[in-house]
Amino acid sequence: MTEEKWGQLRNRLLKTVGQNNFTTWIEPLEFDAVDGGVAVFKVPTNFMGNYVSQNFADLILHELTMAGEPVQRLAFRVAANSPARPVEQAAAPAYAGGQEDLEVLTAPAAVSAAAAGKDTLEALQAAPLDPRFTFDSFVVGKPNELAHAAARRVGEGGPVTFNPLVLYGGVGLGKTHLMHAIAWELKEKNPALNVLYLSAEQFMYRFVQALRERKMMDFKHLFRSVDVLMVDDVQFIAGKDSTQEEFFHTFNALVDQNKQIIISADRAPGEIKDLEDRVKSRLQCGLVVDLHPTDYELRLGILQTKVQQQRETYPDLRIADGVLEFLAHRISTNVRVLEGALTRLFAFASLVGREIDMDLTQDCLADVLRASERKITVEEIQRKVSEYYNIRMSDIIGPKRLRSYARPRQVAMYLCKQLTSRSLPEIGRRFGGRDHTTVMHGVKRIEELKLTDGQIAEDVEMLRRALEA
Repeated sequence: MTEEKWGQLRNRLLKTVGQNNFTTWIEPLEFDAVDGGVAVFKVPTNFMGNYVSQNFADLILHELTMAGEPVQRLAFRVAANSPARPVEQAAAPAYAGGQEDLEVLTAPAAVSAAAAGKDTLEALQAAPLDPRFTFDSFVVGKPNELAHAAARRVGEGGPVTFNPLVLYGGVGLGKTHLMHAIAWELKEKNPALNVLYLSAEQFMYRFVQALRERKMMDFKHLFRSVDVLMVDDVQFIAGKDSTQEEFFHTFNALVDQNKQIIISADRAPGEIKDLEDRVKSRLQCGLVVDLHPTDYELRLGILQTKVQQQRETYPDLRIADGVLEFLAHRISTNVRVLEGALTRLFAFASLVGREIDMDLTQDCLADVLRASERKITVEEIQRKVSEYYNIRMSDIIGPKRLRSYARPRQVAMYLCKQLTSRSLPEIGRRFGGRDHTTVMHGVKRIEELKLTDGQIAEDVEMLRRALEA
């Protein structure tokens, strides 16, 4: 093998292991010779030879094999002008060329596994993407327009403008839909692109499997040679220390190569409990976008789109005026439940041969409608607000007018007005016997602050989501 060829291999290794690992462990290697199927490298110290043999040998062998070199093993020789080898390393296995060499023992199976890395990647790429989840089928409204625009931008491909893209929000708001849509768009524009989509649970499973089967280099090569990495529901790796560490290093290696990373979670990275600070920091360094809970207009638009799709299966079924509006008003927390309710309606109406009217809707969806009627109480709101602001519930209800108590009290009053059917005088009585005009003032003040104070708007949204969950 020539020095020029080794230089080309080094460039490929740089893309796989990342700049930090390359500078520390690969760059100091000096190619010496290939002798009897053994590639010999000079290293500055015996420790470096040991470390590279344990952590990068399979990867280097894979690259040599793919380049057509007849190599079955690697050996590392401490250069003559380097410091003397430490005494504790004297028992290291030796290459036949002399006592100053450190041999890397590699089973033939490891070479074949590394050479099969491309096939394994292709198998992973075949992970199922739902053909229904495209940008064309995604209904855009005010709560999700920013997330949709960001996903569209990434789906266009081209230079990476924000990395990573983090999509977060509650259940059934469209995170997975957008993830699949990005993958479909990228594959359509560039079929040769290595787009890897998987859940955080799958990432953890493959990591544990690689540890058990001693194929960590295959795992590292697989995940660090993709062009786009998409990990869904990243909150599932919280508390899994080893998986988080590997995810952290994979993340860094891909960012060093300017590869796009797309992540989804059920909450903002900073709010995921038991997620390491360094992982939170990496996730927050890109574009973090919230998919807000759907509003009435968006839910109605989703239902109208879904009706057009159902027409293909049930072309003769009619749906009475007011049914879609009723469903959009009553089923407010989860788009999946909303779509499932409409699918059930069409199937039921087809079986009984009836028009989809209000009577049939209420009969068919009685259980879904009952579940959506969960009553939120004033006491529940007061307790949740006091927990959120870390104050006592007695301070929410009590007479103190300090701003640290007054603002949470106004937030609680606003949420009581929005989420319960209680009248203003009733709400006032629950807040220490206050007059209804005090409640009116508090509600109006929060409505004003939501428009000018981003923190208040976020607090109210987080509390509302927690109460409706």
